[in-house]
Amino acid sequence: MTQHIKHHLTTPLLMGYAAGTLPEAFSLIVATHVSLCDECRAALGAFDAIGGETMLDADPIAMSDDAFAQTLALIAQGDQPDASPARRDGPFPAPLAPYMDGPPKWRKIGGGVSQMMLHTGDRATVRLLKIPAGTAVPDHGHKGTELTLVLQGAFVDENDRFSVGDIEVANEDLHHTPLAEMGEDCICLSATDAPLAFHGLLPRIAGRIMGI
Repeated sequence: MTQHIKHHLTTPLLMGYAAGTLPEAFSLIVATHVSLCDECRAALGAFDAIGGETMLDADPIAMSDDAFAQTLALIAQGDQPDASPARRDGPFPAPLAPYMDGPPKWRKIGGGVSQMMLHTGDRATVRLLKIPAGTAVPDHGHKGTELTLVLQGAFVDENDRFSVGDIEVANEDLHHTPLAEMGEDCICLSATDAPLAFHGLLPRIAGRIMGI
């Protein structure tokens, strides 16, 4: 059920996913959230319908003889994560399965926080983060856009509280110190299209080493 989800995807993100213009890392975030959220899934369906009507109204253009074969090849490539509602493997919704290859292989990155990088295209990066209950991620800003989707537990920052299914969209205007709530480790799926701007010397060094 999705009635507890308070923080949803923005219209530009849903439209970008429907149009296929997002980086693969951002598309994975969108697909994973939409698999959990009835509201955003319905909105995405509406954008898909609008896109279909727009194509029907567009003037025809000449196509190459192998256009159909190229389209089938793109579909088979499967670089747009599937946003269909589906089963969860523990806290991990089905859209993540092709990117994980089994249970997460956590790597410590300091302060008790662990991550697992997921391999996507080079326009943005995406990782799973495990933040121990009661632990804060170092204070940081953003040089681009960061999408953070909560899969387990919850965190709070200067902006609000985010629990399972909630997504935080951060940009250059947001500086925050996310803190995992007590009781359960917080697992998030996080995508960025630019490095984070950590404010302390040690976090900055660690960020460069870990590619955050």
